[in-house]
Amino acid sequence: MYGFYRIATSVPKVQIANPSKNVENIIEILEEENKNESSIVLFPELCITGYTAGDLFLNQNLLDSQNKALKKLLQKSEKYSLIAIVGIVVSFEHRLFNCAAVIQRGKILGIVPKSYLPNKNEFYEKRYFQSGIRIKSKTLKLLNQEIPFGVDLLFSDENDITFGIEICEDLWSILPPSNQMAINGANMIFNLSASNELVGKSSYRQELVKTQSARLVCAYIYSSCGVGESSSDTIFGGDALICEYGSILAKTERFSLDNQTIRADIDLEKVIWLRNHESYFGDSIPTEVRVIKIASAIKISKLNRYINKHPFVPYDEKVKKEVCEEITNIQAHGLIKRLTHINSKKVVIGISGGLDSTLALLATYKAYEILNYDFKGIIAITMPGFGTTSRTKSNAIKLCETLGVTIKEIPISDISLKEFEALGHDKNIHDVTYENVQARARTSILMNLANKEGAIVIGTGDLSEIALGWCTYNGDHMSMYSLNSGIPKTLISYLVEYFTYKNEIKEILIDILNTPISPELLPHDSDKISQETESIIGPYELHDFFLYHFLRYGAKPSKILFLADEAFKEYSKNEIKKWLDIFIKRFFTQQFKRNAMPDGVKVGTISLSPRADWRMPSDASFEEWLELP
Repeated sequence: MYGFYRIATSVPKVQIANPSKNVENIIEILEEENKNESSIVLFPELCITGYTAGDLFLNQNLLDSQNKALKKLLQKSEKYSLIAIVGIVVSFEHRLFNCAAVIQRGKILGIVPKSYLPNKNEFYEKRYFQSGIRIKSKTLKLLNQEIPFGVDLLFSDENDITFGIEICEDLWSILPPSNQMAINGANMIFNLSASNELVGKSSYRQELVKTQSARLVCAYIYSSCGVGESSSDTIFGGDALICEYGSILAKTERFSLDNQTIRADIDLEKVIWLRNHESYFGDSIPTEVRVIKIASAIKISKLNRYINKHPFVPYDEKVKKEVCEEITNIQAHGLIKRLTHINSKKVVIGISGGLDSTLALLATYKAYEILNYDFKGIIAITMPGFGTTSRTKSNAIKLCETLGVTIKEIPISDISLKEFEALGHDKNIHDVTYENVQARARTSILMNLANKEGAIVIGTGDLSEIALGWCTYNGDHMSMYSLNSGIPKTLISYLVEYFTYKNEIKEILIDILNTPISPELLPHDSDKISQETESIIGPYELHDFFLYHFLRYGAKPSKILFLADEAFKEYSKNEIKKWLDIFIKRFFTQQFKRNAMPDGVKVGTISLSPRADWRMPSDASFEEWLELP
């Protein structure tokens, strides 16, 4: 299903040194996960014997009991196509190794030994085990099976899934084995762990797993021993995590007295494209590995994953202030560099009473605060035309007056009428000429006034408008510094809302936020907005969703449609498809505007500047992108 695979990680109840009981419990978990359509289930380090068995590891009876229980697990697994990754002890060449066994359909497909053994403080693994860091190209015989054995193993279904395994301390080491596994093609890493609980350790451990998944551009699945382990000197809380490219998709509640299993639908198609996009993978040197073939993964019947409607907007309210401050700092310092470079203390900005110009003004105001410049150097121009309402004009003027910037009003109706006359255009024909004459008149005023004042023109157009080409070429399309060009419309709203903490402008901003988005270029009746942008080109929240998935990891339109249908219950699939078609057509046909766009600071992971992230010919065909189900 569009590259999604359900992956589970489990923290089972453990009885120390009782392999048969532990395997019975593991089998129950596997049966449940088979019903849940999980493709792979990860268990903790040494989960069959218990990690804290101590010197019992040196007693032959424990190893015999483990192998007997392991045989039963293999027999029960014959009816499942899901993979179990379990922690076992292996005797190889008269030495014991702490290992992970990969089991599918009654067979052990491969065994990976632990590379780095902790041997300090509460850990003393070298008392029992040997490091497997140098074991490569080996096989061992276990339960009448000849099994690949070594740290050079990867497992692949020859489609989307390729995974590697490391064990606990391996991740904490100076050179985690997962680094090389990723270089060799692994897009999922599984870690069987026994990480005890100490004050503050959980948050560090989570950050470590998240960071590794981001650095390696992969999914990282982690399972640590739970409270069934011995508490003689340590306590194990059962910390399990599923991460995808720096984000936690699922995690357990620690210190549970019962089995805990979490699962998440991982988007490997997304991970693979992101990996393709990172040049450093091509610059890294792969090593010799053995790739073990696994049977095809279980297909999930229904996606079980939260799809964020507004991927550009931080959904964690706790970080709202931090994110907003960072974005406006990026905007402000981009402008600061430009102003100090040209030795100017003046800017000209068109103020409409809409969201975009409001944010551009607020970010400019912040730059002037930092520089300790006179706010009167911000020359805000309101340019009412045929479609301007008293509501938007009033909000623009009140905002500028409250902030203490210079405010001027230059009407454009008479200027536009003279140009209609010169062009021989009937003023009663409200077509693209009627609209664009006004847009270019406004830009001409801003540019000429900037020349007069020794200032630069601040552009207010946002990333969403740039993507859709919803701007007049050489009209509002043009400026001397495009301050909002890296921010999509959904995030613009979020940022303007953030500025409501300034009590003196709070009411004004709330009304601006509640005003319909409009270019206000067509005449109106009863002083009401007659031209609502979203009724013409579609909801910006949909377009921003399309833009994110199209650009961030190259999703196919069919997948974008699928994800949008999952995320937005307020729109029918046919509605989403209609607006997605419009997005694709406009995105392709409006590239010529992006190829001539002015400078503007990049804010997030996506930019449409031809000098930064996006290079595309203006005459590329969109036909192959319209093949939707």
